[in-house]
Amino acid sequence: MRVWIDQDLCTGDGLCVDHCPDVFVQLEDGIAYVAEAGEALNDPGGSGSLAWVPGRHYQSVIQAAEVCPGECIFIEIDVPRAAEGEEAA
Repeated sequence: MRVWIDQDLCTGDGLCVDHCPDVFVQLEDGIAYVAEAGEALNDPGGSGSLAWVPGRHYQSVIQAAEVCPGECIFIEIDVPRAAEGEEAA
């Protein structure tokens, strides 16, 4: 799973940080950003702002996206490919 925030939509409420402070941070500008390995990825809207989410945080990241008033949290789910020789369902 990977996640990013559209800072143009962020309302700065910080609910995402409340739900998952290991993945979301709020910087001095009052806007939320994603973090990876403890470092804020602050390239708004750029590919540098797409963070990998550790499996233990999947549920809290999904909850943060659901409660976000700005609807600015976007989650990308990596779907595993079918093993060679298997048919996709």
